[in-house]
Amino acid sequence: MAASGLPFDDIRNLLPLMPPASQVCVDEVRARESQLAKPEGSLGRLEEIVAFLAAWQGRSQPLVQRPLVALFLANHGLAERNISASPISMTRAMLDNFAAGGAAVNQICATYDVGLKVFELALDVPTKDIVTEPAMDEAEAAATIAFGMEAIAGGTDLLALGETGVGNTTIAAAIYHALYGGSAADWVLHSSRQDQSLRARQIAAVEAAVALHRDHVIDPLELLRRLGGREILAIAGAILAARMEHIPVVLDGYVSCAAAAVLHRLDPATIDHCMAGHVAGDAAHANVLMRIGKKPLLDLGIDLGQGAGAALALGLIKAALACHRDMATFEQASVPRALP
Repeated sequence: MAASGLPFDDIRNLLPLMPPASQVCVDEVRARESQLAKPEGSLGRLEEIVAFLAAWQGRSQPLVQRPLVALFLANHGLAERNISASPISMTRAMLDNFAAGGAAVNQICATYDVGLKVFELALDVPTKDIVTEPAMDEAEAAATIAFGMEAIAGGTDLLALGETGVGNTTIAAAIYHALYGGSAADWVLHSSRQDQSLRARQIAAVEAAVALHRDHVIDPLELLRRLGGREILAIAGAILAARMEHIPVVLDGYVSCAAAAVLHRLDPATIDHCMAGHVAGDAAHANVLMRIGKKPLLDLGIDLGQGAGAALALGLIKAALACHRDMATFEQASVPRALP
């Protein structure tokens, strides 16, 4: 998009500066793989994972010493339309539960020795109701993206991104409907636990919001500020900052992927350093992953959000790297290369 002189120009100006993948490091990783005491390619996607880390860390010996799950929490004016089974106060309750170590993601991070940081994004000041007006103005949207960029300060070598926010699956559905078309019902999630009248209100809200903003969402960043939530904008910022800092990213579920989808529309290369940690149980998430070109690492039917699926994927990634780093070579193990 052409420069406008507005705050989003700082975001656009980053795109030509994004570092590429390192093919040299990938080649060196594959050279070591060929020496490990196993049939070539026998570890399947575990080998691909290590090559991916090498490419985006720019290391021939990739590291996962400081993995981090970053969770962003926000509230939405749209939630006042009774489009969620939970009251808006639930977002703050979940913040307290994360802090107390009581959520699923806390247990997963503890199991795999993964760091967890939780970021509150003005929970007491929800974004505006997207059915009647833009969620935020450009200055606030750009500042929220910048906040997400700063969230990775302090150092990490592998970043997983998750979120919590009452009503944010409907916000994500509006983003996907604006990006990809179809009907609103294609993008509003199904759930056996959900009252169908609730889903009908969600569909109506998505239809109304996208109709209101339809003429203004050709620019992906404008789409994001009109329809997005603060947690989604912050995740977009974290994705961009991770790229600049050579940090591979693991995406979580349906809502987190909305940030990646908008960046992908802005420039597909902006999310080349991202992996999909898992695919949720609803077909809409699988549809999104197909459109942004990401094959999930796990398929466990997890619909929780909150970074749980991505955190589980970090355990898999750590195991993949341990195999590459610590397996014996043919020479070390005195194993002949002609394995059955």
